[in-house]
Amino acid sequence: MRSTALSVIVRGVDYHAKPMKTLYLIGNWKQHGSQAAIEAFSGQWSSDQNSRLCIAIAPPFPYLRAMAEALAGCDLAAQDCSVHAQGAHTGEVSADMLVDLGCRFVLVGHSERREYHSESDELVAEKLAAAQLAGVTPVLCVGEHQSAREAGEHYDVVRAQLRLALANCEPKLLIAYEPVWAIGTGLTATPDQANDMHAMIRQEVDSLLGGSHYTPILYGGSVNAENADALFACPHVDGALVGGASLEAASFMAIAQSASNNLSH
Repeated sequence: MRSTALSVIVRGVDYHAKPMKTLYLIGNWKQHGSQAAIEAFSGQWSSDQNSRLCIAIAPPFPYLRAMAEALAGCDLAAQDCSVHAQGAHTGEVSADMLVDLGCRFVLVGHSERREYHSESDELVAEKLAAAQLAGVTPVLCVGEHQSAREAGEHYDVVRAQLRLALANCEPKLLIAYEPVWAIGTGLTATPDQANDMHAMIRQEVDSLLGGSHYTPILYGGSVNAENADALFACPHVDGALVGGASLEAASFMAIAQSASNNLSH
């Protein structure tokens, strides 16, 4: 059972273990979006959500301000940040800039950044540190390819990613487990697969950062309205990082409703 230790609040996130469950739901719009899309989304969006459900959306950088102005009851997240605070780094966006825009969260180490932009574990660790220094909560993404799972090496891969990223890390973050084989493929880890991996991540994080802090662990990998109930029911799943299903208000709100229903049980 989670302890009742005095909580430490950092930008609204409680990092100590606590008896009252909170779920986190972050929508990653990736390279999708427009002013019209945001207006359509906001026209269907309801801010009437469970108070223990934290919802954020990560649009592309040009639409951060528009998203913040359009959606009530929803936090702002960014999809990436630079390791640099400022300087001659064309195309880079610093964590300080994200804070200035009102971002509460930033994704670091998403599998698409690792794979298509050759981001190493060492670079991911630097980005995580930069985010924490600026005061925006990083969402560290970890996960394995299908080949690693088939070889029985999935725990080793994720454990190595965690150890490199958290070696000099403060306990002020969220973690998202995203099996690479379940991103954009329509495949989803079974509830047992997700829960077992999350349990291992919990054990590893407690070992690396200390068990007095509770680090929320989200599942990401083709989360949708059909599988959300089963995923949120897993005892070690603290929420979801949602891709395609977050682009439409109706499907994203259906996932949010599944989370709210779980919190009401």
